[in-house]
Amino acid sequence: MNLAKLRMSMIGTLAALIALSTFFFTVILSLMGSVNLVSVIILTVLFNFAQWLFAPYLIGAMYKTKEVSAADNPRLHGIVERLSQKIGLRMPKLMIADIPIPNAFAYGSPIAGSRVAVTSGLLRELQEEEVEAVLGHELGHLKNRDVQMMMFASILPAIFYYLGYSTMMSASYGGTSQRQSGATPALIGMGSMVIYYVLTLFVMGLSRMREYYADQRSVSVVEDGARKLSEGLAKIVSSSSKMKLKRQGGGNFNSFKALFIEDPDRAEKDEMALSQSSMFGTDQQLVNEIMSKKVSTTDSILELLSTHPNIVKRLQALQSSK
Repeated sequence: MNLAKLRMSMIGTLAALIALSTFFFTVILSLMGSVNLVSVIILTVLFNFAQWLFAPYLIGAMYKTKEVSAADNPRLHGIVERLSQKIGLRMPKLMIADIPIPNAFAYGSPIAGSRVAVTSGLLRELQEEEVEAVLGHELGHLKNRDVQMMMFASILPAIFYYLGYSTMMSASYGGTSQRQSGATPALIGMGSMVIYYVLTLFVMGLSRMREYYADQRSVSVVEDGARKLSEGLAKIVSSSSKMKLKRQGGGNFNSFKALFIEDPDRAEKDEMALSQSSMFGTDQQLVNEIMSKKVSTTDSILELLSTHPNIVKRLQALQSSK
């Protein structure tokens, strides 16, 4: 995939999200008093902004992250430093998350600074060259300001969710006079919830595009990056599925799953594409077998409801960028 085309697609999706939200706001404003709507917007924006500011500390507590210095792990630190220079980015703090699933994520805020984290499982399961490609992907997220973009995009459906919820609750549990004249508030509430789900689909689509975009960033700064990242992603999907974390009581690692390079919720579904690939000896043979799988209609529908691309389509896109 071409970086310029991907960027235009992301801008187009974000523009459509804003346009739809503006249209729906205008409709709702004509049906109800603007004071209530303005209050919901202000409270939602403030809540999301506060969440963004302090999320790095919550993520650190949930995933048991700790900062890694050059003295602690000079090779890993050196990779991040070198890639940061190549991508034109101030080096973020390097963190290791003490969780067994092989994964990585980038995050940060104005008060916490930029951070890139790899899990202990990633360092155990992947070769160093594959870890390098994964880090290139995560640094691409920071370069593209994806954290800020997704925070802004997520605010829009959140406004409609809280508006719908509060309006329906008010119509249902308000006074007698409110219930007697509650047809319009109830319709606004139900309509707002429908709008929330529609806009969420746009946000998920934007999230999938940013994954493709970060993949291409990695390819542009890592030598032979398409091969390295493809092999790394295949291993991440396979290992995550086999661990079956939820069944083993390993904790809930999905709260911030949109941050991860691969969605843990998709791992078991994507493993179906890998299930017949164990006969192949090398990592590249594994990747080739995954790419040969046909993406079914069911796979395409499931992808629409995911923050990450289908693994087959993602690997095919990486290989086409060689």
